[in-house]
Amino acid sequence: MKNVMRWLFNDASLYASLDKTELQRLDPARLGLFLLLHLACLLPLVTGVSAAALLVMLVLYLCRMFFITAFYHRYFSHKTFQTGRLTQFLMALCGCTAGQRGPLWWASHHRAHHLTADTGRDPHSPAHGFFNSHVLWFLRRAHFAIIWKRVRDWRKYPELVLLEKLDWVPFTLLGWGCYGLGEYLSLHYPALQTDGPQMLVWGFFISTVLLYHATYTINSLAHRFGTRRFNTRDNSKNNLLLALLTLGEGWHNNHHRYPVAARQGFYRGEIDLSYLGLRLLAAVGLVRGLRPVPEPVLQEGSRRIA
Repeated sequence: MKNVMRWLFNDASLYASLDKTELQRLDPARLGLFLLLHLACLLPLVTGVSAAALLVMLVLYLCRMFFITAFYHRYFSHKTFQTGRLTQFLMALCGCTAGQRGPLWWASHHRAHHLTADTGRDPHSPAHGFFNSHVLWFLRRAHFAIIWKRVRDWRKYPELVLLEKLDWVPFTLLGWGCYGLGEYLSLHYPALQTDGPQMLVWGFFISTVLLYHATYTINSLAHRFGTRRFNTRDNSKNNLLLALLTLGEGWHNNHHRYPVAARQGFYRGEIDLSYLGLRLLAAVGLVRGLRPVPEPVLQEGSRRIA
């Protein structure tokens, strides 16, 4: 029971005594839950589908993708803009609904990636194999813990540290919310032909799995396929399709050249919906100080397209 609680509350001491070989093994509990989420995507064979369920699936995919790209990535990992403490916590809470651990865990591993990109120390480099870079790396026990030395700046906020122990709560509540929404619509708007189980499957399980794999393509595909504007030290590429799937993250070569910019689509035609969302948040005063791309960097990229 003690080990179950340590696992549930993301207590890294659970694996502190393991040797290197054991640390590289997949964590059975996390792997099991990950597989169950995917198996749940077969349940439409039982629940069916409706326009309402598809709409909720799309909305939750887009909203949670924005939470990951704008909040977890551009704010917590790179501090590309500023905000108040309450908004900061709400951004972290919203990000947890994506089921990709807490913002400090996410940021600590992403910052480590930037320091070691496409080297032997990069845990999700495509050089280690497609499936490892896409999904297996974060299921290994070695990557269970937060790399605290990479996020010392965030450790001073006790509410964020507490959220790391409870990151699964907002995610779980979202699932219950989807079920409750379906039951409400079934009772009050039966013409929509949906119910709790159907909304749970489409709005939570399928939306989450699509969100997972779209996000993971930046690790597995954006360092292999695309074009390069900048001669960075890594193999990052710009990829329009991935940019569309991830609301702007596919301009990955741009991002590796200047990661502290709030926008990743540096040039006209490079669609970056997350940046547009951040501009809307700035317009209503929720965020401020969106960091621009310096003119010398823009000039550098405009001269080199490969």
